[in-house]
Amino acid sequence: MFLIVGLGNPEKKYNNTYHNIGFMALDFLAQKLGFEFNKKQCKAITAEGFYNGEKLVLAKPQTYMNLSGQSVLAFKAKHKIPNNKILVVVDDCDLPLGSYRFKMGGSGGTHNGMRNIVFSVGSDFPRMRIGIGKPEVDIKDYVLSEISKENKEIISCVIQEAADIILSKVQ
Repeated sequence: MFLIVGLGNPEKKYNNTYHNIGFMALDFLAQKLGFEFNKKQCKAITAEGFYNGEKLVLAKPQTYMNLSGQSVLAFKAKHKIPNNKILVVVDDCDLPLGSYRFKMGGSGGTHNGMRNIVFSVGSDFPRMRIGIGKPEVDIKDYVLSEISKENKEIISCVIQEAADIILSKVQ
């Protein structure tokens, strides 16, 4: 089994914010794979299916961002998933808007959701960071603000590119 976790906040008011790019990426992946988010488990809404012979679970934690590690830890314990089979998709203000970086391991950086996951399960898991750019306003205000129309197009394109990289890592 391979677990892909997208980070975001569960309330509807956060749907189109920079901080919910992890959820957006998983929505795109689910659509691409023909999966449906229709199950609740381990403090997350999930979509499941098979890809290249591997069971794939897409999970959107329903805790708030800063407690995302609770859901990841619950999946890890319940399904005995090793960290190398957990991939986390997250927004990153330290990367330019429209860029992405796939990386194995590392710290949580400046992202509180990622920090909580690292605290909960360790740091040795792959992650896909999607750049949202460095704001000129307070970071909290920026990540919780609605994505502008022009930035939405840029983010949509980078999510599609990142999805191909993510799927290439499922094995």
